[in-house]
Amino acid sequence: MINITLPDGSVRSFDNPVTVAEVAASIGAGLAKATLAGKVNDVLVDASTLIDHDAALAIVTEKSPEALDILRHSTAHLLAQAVQRLHPGAQVTIGPVIDNGFYYDFAYERPFTPEDLPAIEAEMQKIVKEALPLSRSVKSRDEAVAYFKGIGEAYKAEIIESIPADQTLSLYTQGEFTDLCRGPHVPGTDKLRAFKLMKVAGAYWRGDHNNQMLSRIYGTAWLNDKELKAYLTQLEEAEKRDHRKIAKAQDLFHLQEEGPGLVFWHPKGWSIWQTVEQYMRKVYRDTGYGEVRCPQILDVELWKKSGHWDNYKDNMFFTESEKRTYAVKPMNCPGHIQVFNQGLHSYRDLPIRYGEFGACHRNEPSGALHGILRVRGFTQDDGHVFCTEGQIESEVRAFHEQALKVYSDFGFSDIQIKIALRPDSRLGDDATWDKAEDALRSALRASGVEWQELPGEGAFYGPKIEYHLKDAIGRTWQLGTMQVDFMMPGRLGAEYVDEHSQRKHPVMLHRAIVGSMERFIGILIEHHAGQFPPWLAPVQAVVLNITDAQADYVDEVRKSLANQGFRVIADLRNEKIGYKIREHTLQRVPYLLVVGDREKETGQLSVRTRGGEDLGTLSVAEFAARLREEQAG
Repeated sequence: MINITLPDGSVRSFDNPVTVAEVAASIGAGLAKATLAGKVNDVLVDASTLIDHDAALAIVTEKSPEALDILRHSTAHLLAQAVQRLHPGAQVTIGPVIDNGFYYDFAYERPFTPEDLPAIEAEMQKIVKEALPLSRSVKSRDEAVAYFKGIGEAYKAEIIESIPADQTLSLYTQGEFTDLCRGPHVPGTDKLRAFKLMKVAGAYWRGDHNNQMLSRIYGTAWLNDKELKAYLTQLEEAEKRDHRKIAKAQDLFHLQEEGPGLVFWHPKGWSIWQTVEQYMRKVYRDTGYGEVRCPQILDVELWKKSGHWDNYKDNMFFTESEKRTYAVKPMNCPGHIQVFNQGLHSYRDLPIRYGEFGACHRNEPSGALHGILRVRGFTQDDGHVFCTEGQIESEVRAFHEQALKVYSDFGFSDIQIKIALRPDSRLGDDATWDKAEDALRSALRASGVEWQELPGEGAFYGPKIEYHLKDAIGRTWQLGTMQVDFMMPGRLGAEYVDEHSQRKHPVMLHRAIVGSMERFIGILIEHHAGQFPPWLAPVQAVVLNITDAQADYVDEVRKSLANQGFRVIADLRNEKIGYKIREHTLQRVPYLLVVGDREKETGQLSVRTRGGEDLGTLSVAEFAARLREEQAG
């Protein structure tokens, strides 16, 4: 007798071993049709998996959180089968699931091009209609190598040869196509209904530029056509909001080949930067942080002591002087410990909070660079708190309140909280990590928030709270972090004297709210589509004359507003007023102040918004009061 316990606690008994699909069918025809896979004792398996012992079983359907990854993985196989049908001789290599979709790399006699995609997608649809069942088989490593060599799949055979000899491997077959895969997969190709091929790219075999260039085909897959359409619409909107295009149109910044991953800020873009920086500087002041400034380069010996050398050296830049090797700092934390170490602190001094707009450099791969969202040189609103264990909860709670206030002020309201837990490569023992992770959980619990946990995604020196913000078109960005670090202070000799006159290492809290200033400004550009709120806009208002007769008054208004701290320009060009209004509207200037003879005579302004709203006639003082109120939030 096989007893199957379902999620609701009910038990179904079977005389003989039973598949996941058969259990679903015993519950109802509707569930049987909806079944994609199963979870046996919390392990994902195929619907065809035979259960021959008492077990807990959850049926995976489209409503299950695991469904999307299974569909996308199966759609990658669908793509590979379609490619080989249309292009015999194409060899498959790897085809993983990625954010919002999947890709598959192919070795072929020629690179695939965008023109190949429609035919491949049509063949995929054809295979879906064939409703081919997927079956799983198991082979030893050597059997699998021999099989794939026998069908001419040299790349797949090479992958398998790197697997230990004692491993047994699973292969999945649909029709004439077989691939190595851990699974699970959907029961049949008819389950794959909502997908689209997106683009092609080149990719070196195993990521090594010395190897052959392969063709990578990217696709996206969703549970249904509605979700697919929503995603494609989001991509269209994201294209319109691309921060690089808006930056060029508004003259904010540029990048060039001579400085890959490094930003050239123009006056308007630097105005946005300064507004963000001064806002965050006020957060430092209001919340008890002393602003510091540390060197850009430090001897590599310090980075070895901190642990960055062993865990991060491949991402660091180096320089030499007088036979000493220095590293350009990728992070600010070791420098802040050096400030803390200047003098012995009492427990009464703690917590001590340092903040820095610290410029860092990381040697990111050139292929990973993306506008100002992924760069090699960046500045963080970085801060570190040196405290006792008993102060962790109150400091984390205070930071949480600060972060939510900042995000709200910049226009973000949908925020998810996550805790990234210990990675495989890390400093310290499990007991220390238990203590650090529990401290973060306790602080969030005390703050009354729910969170998601991310196993394996913490920093090498400690776990961290992550703040994930959803933007105006539904994309999620990871921004702020709060990290508990029991390791680095001890490695770099940070100490304080406790209430028993004993020297102890403080706990170090690493915190950032906006993170990389470059990345945050890129996110802001796309979130607001370049239409910044007036307090943040690089130009808050432009004063426009209708004829030369108002030129003096326009300049007088501009100077008056500028002297009050507002970012205002004048447009005195000999152009029609309609042309000037359109041009500055396209530049997303929040307010257009039109001046004709009547406004000059009465000392007023005709005020329009970039959205075309006519706010009527205001005095300069009234308009200034409006701007001042908006800046105050």
